[in-house]
Amino acid sequence: MNTFKIGGVHPEPCKLTADRKTEILPVPKQAVFPLSQHIGAPAVPCVQKGDQVLVGTRIAEPGGYMSASIHSSVSGKVAKIDTVVDASGQRKPAIFIDVEGDEWEPSIDRSDKLVLQSTKSREEIIECIKNAGIVGMGGACFPTHVKLCPPKDFSIDTLIINAVECEPYLTADHRLLLEQADQIIIGIKVILKVLGVDRAVIGIEENKPDAIALMRSKTSMVSGIEVMPLKMKYPQGSEKQLIEAVTGRQVPPPPALPASVGCVVQNVGTVFAIYEAVMKNKPLIDRIVTVTGKGLSNPCNLKVRMGTPVSDLIEYAGGMPEDTGKLISGGPMMGRPLLDDTAPVCKGTSGVLLLPEAEAARKEERNCIRCAKCVQACPMGLEPYLLATASEQSDWECAEENWIMSCIECGCCQSTCPSRRPLLDWVRLAKNRVGGIIRARNAKN
Repeated sequence: MNTFKIGGVHPEPCKLTADRKTEILPVPKQAVFPLSQHIGAPAVPCVQKGDQVLVGTRIAEPGGYMSASIHSSVSGKVAKIDTVVDASGQRKPAIFIDVEGDEWEPSIDRSDKLVLQSTKSREEIIECIKNAGIVGMGGACFPTHVKLCPPKDFSIDTLIINAVECEPYLTADHRLLLEQADQIIIGIKVILKVLGVDRAVIGIEENKPDAIALMRSKTSMVSGIEVMPLKMKYPQGSEKQLIEAVTGRQVPPPPALPASVGCVVQNVGTVFAIYEAVMKNKPLIDRIVTVTGKGLSNPCNLKVRMGTPVSDLIEYAGGMPEDTGKLISGGPMMGRPLLDDTAPVCKGTSGVLLLPEAEAARKEERNCIRCAKCVQACPMGLEPYLLATASEQSDWECAEENWIMSCIECGCCQSTCPSRRPLLDWVRLAKNRVGGIIRARNAKN
């Protein structure tokens, strides 16, 4: 089985919810919609306080080319447009909606009937995806309509479906493969039509044999769609590492795009959202979220409306254990700690992880012993110890010269450091600062 060659680690698998069928979480009493749920410019509100909305009503429009619409996942009245602390820990503008019933936009097809084909043209499909506010569901949240329109000087020959889900605790994509396989196949066909290519590869890690078997049976009579089992290795779900594992091609350093090596990668959750948008006229208003942790009495996979507070998910999973030391949005490797459980579920929320204090507590940091384990683990071939030191010393020029913008923030370096240095924290800080310097420099030019 294939995998990428440089770096990577093998964290302890802890798929507590792999066999838990997806359950539907009740609608919240109030839903909160941050206007920044995607890479790019924040969305712009198109509703005001006091407006009545239905499930599926657009409440915010794209704020630019690199932006995405936001739709209400509930019906009720707009309570206010204020700010909320989101999963990043920063206070962001948001729309608050008080829930009143569950009335849907009549144009949305809510039936379970499988729609096999669409008569829409390529341009109509892209516009449909744009109007639905679909972004990358794996966590990057890149606007999908932009990604499906690569520069014309690139020749795309392969669509890669990211069903790897290499984060140790998360199982949302796994359950989606098992429960919505037919819809995913149709969604892949839609994307192939948009890209104008005839080859798609579904990459699934070997720890999901039931999903591999099911998708192989579903694609056995479908021309152009292949299922490729992959070795378990983190961070294989990262775009560049997945491209190398599937095709053997290596994406050059930034600003090069995956399209430069003929590939477009889409998360399996994004594929399902595209099916619902194109075939059911349903905007992106809900997603599957894994709620997990060794101390939870009922770890589960939940279908959750966007804007639902994380506290609702935790309560459904049995309540927060007393020994909880850290609450994480996402998985333990790339997830972001939450300040509290009031943060709303957004388009990129793949999981909610509750770590016990014994696992969450950081051990005492010691001096670097020059072992180079972080260098060996880095899947991007960087020198994390050097980048972290540059960040500590505020040497942003050194950080930029040593390719800090190529870092994918996977956390492999920090997980292997015997001195328990917070390498990822320092690198994230430097990457943020260097990114700001680059943007400012480009603006002047």
